[in-house]
Amino acid sequence: MSHQTTLSFTTRGRSTLDITARVAEVVRAAGVTVGLCHVFVQHTSCALMITENADPDVRRDLETIFGRLAPDGDPAYRHDLEGDDDMAAHGRSVLSDTGLTVPVGGGRLLLGTWQGIFLWEHRQGSHTRRVVVTVLG
Repeated sequence: MSHQTTLSFTTRGRSTLDITARVAEVVRAAGVTVGLCHVFVQHTSCALMITENADPDVRRDLETIFGRLAPDGDPAYRHDLEGDDDMAAHGRSVLSDTGLTVPVGGGRLLLGTWQGIFLWEHRQGSHTRRVVVTVLG
């Protein structure tokens, strides 16, 4: 059995957005008791991650780390067609990930107590992002 849905999210610029509840809704609608849920973002300047869902300082600190790894406006970058954050956002996307897989059991996502699924916007401005959720079981 398989089920696939594309979700749309509007980001607030460089930040994280908790999408766990929306992904969990797709899993419930799929009717899969045991299987896998794959989540994939269809863009090259944002990412997905599973991380701490209780303390937002964790996500702020991750942003600090990525700011050091891929700073905006680095003069070594050649690709800057859409601004100073353009290449940095692509680099951050490669360093993080565009897809993730979560086991499904008992008809629900088997995330740990403190885990959430987040869409991580790497661009400074707001964007509409498409996320494909595929449930297999």
